[in-house]
Amino acid sequence: MKNTFDLLVKTDFPQIKRAHLETLQVNLGYLCNQQCLHCHVDASPRRKEIMTAETVADVLNFLKQKNIKTLDLTGGAPEMNPEFFSLVKQATDMGVHVIDRCNLTVLLEKGYEGTAAFLAENKVEVVASMPCYLEENVDAQRGKGVFDQSIEGLKLLNRYGYGIDQQLQLNLVYNPQGINLPPAQNSLEPAYKKELKQRFDISFNNLYTITNMPIKRFGSTLLSKGLFDEYMQLLKSSYSKENLPGVMCRTTLSVDWLGYVYDCDFNQMLELPAGLATSATKMHINDLVQSDLTGSDIAIMDHCYGCTAGQGSSCGGALI
Repeated sequence: MKNTFDLLVKTDFPQIKRAHLETLQVNLGYLCNQQCLHCHVDASPRRKEIMTAETVADVLNFLKQKNIKTLDLTGGAPEMNPEFFSLVKQATDMGVHVIDRCNLTVLLEKGYEGTAAFLAENKVEVVASMPCYLEENVDAQRGKGVFDQSIEGLKLLNRYGYGIDQQLQLNLVYNPQGINLPPAQNSLEPAYKKELKQRFDISFNNLYTITNMPIKRFGSTLLSKGLFDEYMQLLKSSYSKENLPGVMCRTTLSVDWLGYVYDCDFNQMLELPAGLATSATKMHINDLVQSDLTGSDIAIMDHCYGCTAGQGSSCGGALI
């Protein structure tokens, strides 16, 4: 796989600083039952990296000591980490709102049949990958048969009240294909709701549109097809300074499967240490329990234009 890191280091992206920390985003490992083209984590069924129980305990201690109210769990498929259920239960018992970034198909995997019920019981917010409401587009990005399995996963969540009961939030994520920015989120969401309701009787709460980042698997694909420079030009020409105050790195801290911290999930995949570090050495979550991160610098490179292009992009969808 081709690496885009060296092509992103030199940047004229404006320097930004941290605001008050609100969300801890934790990657529980790169193991996944899928292998998607747009995945910036390069997750797959072959990956072995998994967060241990010891590091999970560090995460829980950080949540408690820093009084953080939102825990955002990612992967891979976070549910495939054996510590997932214990972490969710302990965090919710502490009054923390938990988000599970779910690929939907894992809910149907052997050994994970009770996952949907567990999520509903603990009122975990589900943010589910659904790059399109058309079968051919989903299967092109995520693999043959994934669309049908995703539909079954959504129906299963609906049966437990997700997307219907306001306490059980079900939000979908759209990723564009090719070298395109996402369409307007507020116009695409009604189309998703209409199509999924009419064709499959599926309900959900919100649609998040997320820009594909020129790193890892997607970045490698851009290089292989000779499209990297064109895509970067699109991101830069679509830059909007109005998006800067809302970028997720200002209020979110990203933690990898070993417990090291980064300014965002994308920087984590680039192994770009958090800007608050005094050197290129990575910092562990345990080193920050007594630290006030407000006002510290955020590490930036050229991929940051992906979060500020067009309507903006974050793990919570468009910024404007």
